[in-house]
Amino acid sequence: MPEQDKPTRRTFMATGAAAAIALTAAGTTTARSAPLPLTPTCVDDDDTPSNIEGPYFKRNSPERTNLRTTGVTGVVLSLTGFVYTMKCAPIQHALLDFWQADDKGVYDNTTFKMRGHQFTGASGAYVLETVIPKDYPGRTPHIHVKVQAANGPILTTQLFFPDNLKAYGMNVAALNRRDRYLDRECEVALGPLVGNRYTAKFDFVIE
Repeated sequence: MPEQDKPTRRTFMATGAAAAIALTAAGTTTARSAPLPLTPTCVDDDDTPSNIEGPYFKRNSPERTNLRTTGVTGVVLSLTGFVYTMKCAPIQHALLDFWQADDKGVYDNTTFKMRGHQFTGASGAYVLETVIPKDYPGRTPHIHVKVQAANGPILTTQLFFPDNLKAYGMNVAALNRRDRYLDRECEVALGPLVGNRYTAKFDFVIE
């Protein structure tokens, strides 16, 4: 397929959830009988890009989908998506372990504030309720995550935000330009700011 004709990851992110719902409604259980829309990842047989773990990962985070625990403030972020194989089949019971800075750009390394893990459901879906992390010296706002299918290799990566994100007075476009670890392939699809809340979508593709 010519490069210009390949659908983009962002196109898939916009249509993948609808496709998965349609498949579920039709009683379809495998991508083989009714393939999901292809992405460059699926065409190229490649996975979501990895990124550095950084110095703040902690093992044994609590199992939870909501990181907005007592004392957490900031611009709310509702992040949803799916975990797929490289052939676009949803992965049930995939592990996702998230950790991030808070609305002041600080990691809590004493407790498990702004940290948590969860597992995808039967459809491969996940949902994370958190806040937009603030930047800190050398880094644009980002969320760390480890993703793993049962007995599979661990993907360690980071999620980033588009230049038009508005939170805490940050100039995200400038911060993105300066961050050496920024990967646009791992940029979430961000909805509009409604009140104090953003919605966003990102689908992981793993081995």
